[in-house]
Amino acid sequence: METKEKFKDFVKSNPILLKHVKDGKMTWQKFYEIYDLYGEDKDAWKDYLVKENQSTVAATSSFDLASFIKGLDLDGIQNGVTSLQRVLSLLQDMSSNKNAPQTNNYKPRPIYKHFDD
Repeated sequence: METKEKFKDFVKSNPILLKHVKDGKMTWQKFYEIYDLYGEDKDAWKDYLVKENQSTVAATSSFDLASFIKGLDLDGIQNGVTSLQRVLSLLQDMSSNKNAPQTNNYKPRPIYKHFDD
């Protein structure tokens, strides 16, 4: 169990390993096996802990933003905004009706009076 906790700390200190797993190049099981055999030996991790240039990181982050924007469902967003506008107008109508004075046109008829009288 102690090795597992040390491995978690190692992964937290080297977040580049997460990129390898997300890209499908490695799995956490393989990384754990390497860690279990070699520990934090720099020679064992040199292929995975290569520091990227800042330009590569910036290009990757802008690419992620572009792919995020491409993946948006604009029709779904428009439908959501339209629904929200309807709800807000309904709430506004309800609140304005509460503030408006209510006219009472009801006049009770006398107790002993019939309809035809």
